[in-house]
Amino acid sequence: MFITIVLLFMFILLTYYYYVHYGRNGRLINLIPGPLGVPIAGNAFQSYISAEELWKLKCSVSDKYYPIFKIWIFFTYGVSIRHPDDLKTILSSTKYTKKSQLYNFFLPWLGTGLFTSTGAKWHARRKILTSAFHSNVLNQFANILIKEGDCMAKSLKDTGGIVVKDLIPFVSEHTLNAICETAMGISLQNVSESQQYRNAVHDIIELILYRGLRPWFYNDFLFSLSSHGRKQKRILKILHGFTEKIIAERKLYHERTNGRYLKNLENDKETDDVKAFGIKKKRLAMLDLLIAASRDHFLTDLDIKEEVDTFMFGGHDTTAMSMTYALLLLAEHKDVQERVRVEVDTVMQENGEKLTTRSLQNLSYLERCLKETLRLYPVVSYILRNMEEDVKLNSYVVPAGTILHLDIFQVHRDPNFWPNPEVFDPDRFLPENIQNRHPYSYLPFSAGSRNCIGQRFGLLEMKAMIASLVHNFYLEPINYLKDIQLKYDLIIRPSHPVYVKFIPISRK
Repeated sequence: MFITIVLLFMFILLTYYYYVHYGRNGRLINLIPGPLGVPIAGNAFQSYISAEELWKLKCSVSDKYYPIFKIWIFFTYGVSIRHPDDLKTILSSTKYTKKSQLYNFFLPWLGTGLFTSTGAKWHARRKILTSAFHSNVLNQFANILIKEGDCMAKSLKDTGGIVVKDLIPFVSEHTLNAICETAMGISLQNVSESQQYRNAVHDIIELILYRGLRPWFYNDFLFSLSSHGRKQKRILKILHGFTEKIIAERKLYHERTNGRYLKNLENDKETDDVKAFGIKKKRLAMLDLLIAASRDHFLTDLDIKEEVDTFMFGGHDTTAMSMTYALLLLAEHKDVQERVRVEVDTVMQENGEKLTTRSLQNLSYLERCLKETLRLYPVVSYILRNMEEDVKLNSYVVPAGTILHLDIFQVHRDPNFWPNPEVFDPDRFLPENIQNRHPYSYLPFSAGSRNCIGQRFGLLEMKAMIASLVHNFYLEPINYLKDIQLKYDLIIRPSHPVYVKFIPISRK
């Protein structure tokens, strides 16, 4: 009986294997080049290596099979593309917007917020939230971002003398403060809670990646029984507890002001509530839009929580990593750093020795440096889409059911579109050098309808904070980027801590 069951199982397995690999879709996939796999498992075993080795493997395979390659794991196909024409085909179309099922591993954390939702729900959320990042709103946020940059500089000054800093925790502390005070309208007071939240974000991302590379953990029930599933439950308690506290604090503010500032958000003006409540009216934020929509019965409390979790993650972690790479690059390139410093000092002298919203707009060279940083280190280095129908690319047809990997990191370093791609050169982004560039060869914020809603906010934040640091300190490298090993992650990170030396500038 046992032998009969085993033979039946093997027959079903081999029949399905033959159907997947030699049916219509299999024949189309087999035309695409890629590394050889083993029967049944395909390339599964090649992925059971460290995150650092996996990053190296991904880059080498991408170069070897340029500009497209396929992998397969059991009965799932993946195709990676990096040519701008192919990227345009996907990103410019409204037909290929469904994210891969691998993003479902975010659902316990982020729910179906803007990052993970699709269809009508995504459109409705995007419409509500777009006004939170209007240029007029960003201008109001600029003063908060400048203040946070000053706090970064002050924390270094208070240490005294030359300071060597572990960049990632240092920067992420302040980007978390910034997103809370701008988009959420609250100020973080508890340093230990902030640290705990940031650590939990790092841990949950590692778990999501771990699960994504192991097909048997696709099943939620099996994952929940594992030690990793129990660990995720503990982490989610920290993450959700943190954001629930933020929402509760903001709701309390509106209760104390009888919701008067939720009635006409677009015509918001700074006024005081000192006479009635003894408190100053806070600047209205993204969270206020969500609370207002919930009062009009467009959103539930769960909907608000989904978006707050999403923006707390996206608004601090990605920006922190981008700033980390920018500071490392400026530390290594003294000539570029000095040119940024001269630009910052000049605009500050014109504005009474301080940064202002207007002066940030005049930091054009610093902005080019940040854009070049995002070319070399696009922290969201890939996008995964699930093909619900066949798509014709330049050279091949990718069949429905395939997971499509859009390799942003590799297109940013493609010598066919970027001369000397490994060189840090901010002048690549001079207007005359942008004109003839393929628009889909530079995608740090994705493109098309699902581009990053907070891209202008992120650039403004980085400008405000880095300007303050460069004005007050000389940056010298401790770790050089050529020696830093990146690791395969949802956000590309160094595999070890990275440090920069901050040397105070004496100003008389």
